[in-house]
Amino acid sequence: MDAHRLLIFRQIAHSGSIAGAARSLGWTQPAVSQHLRHLERQVGLALVLRRPRGIQLTEAGTVLLRHADAIATRLHAADDDLDALAQLREGTVRLAAFPSASAALVPAAMSLLAQRHPGMDVRLREAEPPEALDLLATGEVDLALTFTHAGEHPADHPGLVRVVLGEDPVRLVLPRSHPHAHAAPPDRPVNLRLLSEERWVGGCERCTANLLQTCQDAGFVPDIRHSTDDYVVTQALIARGLGIGLLPQLALDAFRNPGVTVRVAAQLRPRTVHLIHHREADHIPAVRSAVRALHDTVSPPPPGSS
Repeated sequence: MDAHRLLIFRQIAHSGSIAGAARSLGWTQPAVSQHLRHLERQVGLALVLRRPRGIQLTEAGTVLLRHADAIATRLHAADDDLDALAQLREGTVRLAAFPSASAALVPAAMSLLAQRHPGMDVRLREAEPPEALDLLATGEVDLALTFTHAGEHPADHPGLVRVVLGEDPVRLVLPRSHPHAHAAPPDRPVNLRLLSEERWVGGCERCTANLLQTCQDAGFVPDIRHSTDDYVVTQALIARGLGIGLLPQLALDAFRNPGVTVRVAAQLRPRTVHLIHHREADHIPAVRSAVRALHDTVSPPPPGSS
């Protein structure tokens, strides 16, 4: 099978049309169509169905796309390895990370990488965990930072390595004027049952599901009046007394509204932060360096260690 034509087919599939692939490649549409026809003749199966608004993958096309994505990832890895040898630097790392990690954790790790490897190019793409995994699967990023809430069980993906980077505590966020904001020592947990009559601010879909489950475990159903996946907006609403909410520590590290008070609650469990990459990426110097920097940002090594 012609690998070059396979990558052209991959571009068609991800562009959603032959015209889109032609624009991305800088080719003419007839040239792209010719390569697709040659590939279909070679495999003996139709790979796409032409529709008025683009193309639709056949079953054979869907199967072949998975292999094409894997090949594209390996080729990118080969480019990075050769680039590191040829230019005495460690190449490019493309990282997808969820918003609070992008704001609090990733900039510190990128700064650490810049100190250790000045020639290294790190590119961040903000994405919620499901999108980050899709980007990793299609070879558009090399690393994905994701999270799971307590009780969630991440699915296993063949060929991907998932490591736990650390835990991110979930905190109760109250207006500074709230009776429970200063009713007890800051380190004494608040019982969520005492907040069953409050109005709540929900977050992203998975965050709201975690809020519902947490409150259910505490014996009540929360009255969710507002929903936003922006932790700055969440804190602004809370600061104005329009509700209370739960936020992860990473979001609070990135931004803290002076009008809120953060408390520990007895029923809250931390979420787990995961770092995911393709198994073969273990052999890419740039990826190894980025993984180490992320680990060292979460758990700094002892002074004097290498």
